[in-house]
Amino acid sequence: MARIVLGAGASVAVYKAVDLASKLTQAGHSVRAVLTARAAKLVSPQLFAAVTGEPASVDEFAPERRTAMDHIDLATWAELLLVAPASAGLVARLALGLSDDLVATVSLALPPGRPRLVSPAMNPHMLASAPVQRNLATLRADGWTVIEPGAGHMACGVDGKGRLPDTAELVAAVASALR
Repeated sequence: MARIVLGAGASVAVYKAVDLASKLTQAGHSVRAVLTARAAKLVSPQLFAAVTGEPASVDEFAPERRTAMDHIDLATWAELLLVAPASAGLVARLALGLSDDLVATVSLALPPGRPRLVSPAMNPHMLASAPVQRNLATLRADGWTVIEPGAGHMACGVDGKGRLPDTAELVAAVASALR
């Protein structure tokens, strides 16, 4: 099985990423979660550590970091990077190649040829906006696999496309990328 870094952004759907981490671990993968600082305000990194048996990280400069270069160590360790959920802000940082948080920095340090998957989850109007669509097109052009969001009722009260896909669909996307 594979070594997976699961990057989690600050979307209301981040609670589903805990289940995703659990299901990937149950499938035999080693999973290390990396959360943006904003995501860690919504869901505790300790939940990810509890379901994966691996440490979860938020800040590469935190006192509890594993090494002085966590972003390099995580990227080298990973056989696959999955960013789910990816907020509009995180999608933009990934598309622009910014390195202002641990998720984005790990994505930049991931060795060439390793699968990169991103699953956007946000309000339907945000998802449909020209900047977000432009950023998703950039990610595709850069070799990322974009897992299309589902449609339905959103936490913001609107119906439309923007939901994080079901865990089973995300696990299947990982299996497909590893083939």
